Amino acid sequence: MVDQLVRPHEGIGKRVLTFIGRQEWLDRPSYRLENVLSFVFNSFGAARNRVTNLLNGVWLGHPAHPPLASLASGAIGTTVALDVLHALPSRPATERRDSARFAQRALGIGILANLGSAVTGVTDWQHTHEEDRRVGLVHGVLNLLATSLYIASWRDRQQGRNLRGMVVSAVGYGIASGSGYLGGSLVFGSGIGIDQSGPRLDLPDWTPVLAETELPQGALQRVEVDGVGVIVCRTGDDEVSAVGEFCPHLAAPMSDGWLDRGRIVCPWHGSQFDVESGHVVRGPAAASLPCYQARLNEGKVEIR
Repeated sequence: MVDQLVRPHEGIGKRVLTFIGRQEWLDRPSYRLENVLSFVFNSFGAARNRVTNLLNGVWLGHPAHPPLASLASGAIGTTVALDVLHALPSRPATERRDSARFAQRALGIGILANLGSAVTGVTDWQHTHEEDRRVGLVHGVLNLLATSLYIASWRDRQQGRNLRGMVVSAVGYGIASGSGYLGGSLVFGSGIGIDQSGPRLDLPDWTPVLAETELPQGALQRVEVDGVGVIVCRTGDDEVSAVGEFCPHLAAPMSDGWLDRGRIVCPWHGSQFDVESGHVVRGPAAASLPCYQARLNEGKVEIR
């Protein structure tokens, strides 16, 4: 989370993050945007989960936004580099024409990647809160501004206004670079998009963790083994399962969740995991929930 106090020794980046994180007036438009997103996703009806899982990156095992953002940054960076080569007066005319042509193609790829990055990014953003939500909103607005400049640059190049197009795309790239700092702070500072399921249990032998009578049908019970939290649950008369303590999405305590038709549901954002395998059934989580072998043996719940 963004610190609440600005300290004199902090760098300008930290000061900017702290300033944005304090702007509570951003909450009203952000929650209105979240309502719009919910309406849009709900309009898909039965296909809602498939659409959101696609955008959340469940099929990748991690969020889809970062690779698209990296592709966009790389493509636009290539455009700017080719523009610089095109502007060098010492280069032959044929090479300058080639640089201009390939720069426009790279710009087109960057625009498409930026649009994909925006759609996947806003899908992830809607599950953030407070300071992270405010920083994420500004990050998204800046990226949209940069994308609009890229589109204007592409149109200028199409119409033969190459110099203007080069300047506009360079300005957009500068804005996107600043926005990238905000996005990086959400990932590396707040853990948005990072697997936060915590340490894994490494236990090769069957180990009793709970008396069978202490685990009623459908209940989730937290136990600690070798310093690692594990959630055990009874899924049938003679069947039990064991999964990680924290949701991979934002480290929600799964002991506060519940079972629903063979799925364990995150209490914070509704991510659903197959209770037998830990695989994601519904996002926003993209990484699987750690899952362990479990059994009932002589009145004890055992895991390994």
